[in-house]
Amino acid sequence: MFFKKKFTVAGTLVALVVLGIAASAPADPSYKNLKILPKNISHEELDSVMHQFNRSLGVKCNFCHAPQKENARKLDFASDEKGEKNITRDMMRMTDRINRKFFKYKKDDQHPIPPVGCMTCHNGSPHPEAMAPKEEKKEEKKTPPPAQQQTGK
Repeated sequence: MFFKKKFTVAGTLVALVVLGIAASAPADPSYKNLKILPKNISHEELDSVMHQFNRSLGVKCNFCHAPQKENARKLDFASDEKGEKNITRDMMRMTDRINRKFFKYKKDDQHPIPPVGCMTCHNGSPHPEAMAPKEEKKEEKKTPPPAQQQTGK
């Protein structure tokens, strides 16, 4: 009888520990509405991509992501409500095509960073310059006119 109680208690404790571990294990992220990024992207990889956008365009997350309908203080990452998100997708397709066509780029361990990316044009600005900056005119060194003599009368 005593052995049976110990066995029951020990078995219950083991079951509770196993259930606790299973409940606390992080689930694989299942992101909604990924159209360009891989569906099985890890949380760390997704954060890295988003932080690259932040730095390259000098913006925060709400530049592309709309607020949630039920809580405007939180963002609805799956929403396509803001046009900037689709522009970003188009830009990702464009830079991918440029890198593959003109640079024969394939991401690997030796070349993790593509030659052309957001920073190439944006340089920390949400809207890249539409034209190349104007060439600055070099100031020619002018010799000052000779000092005029003052006549004292």
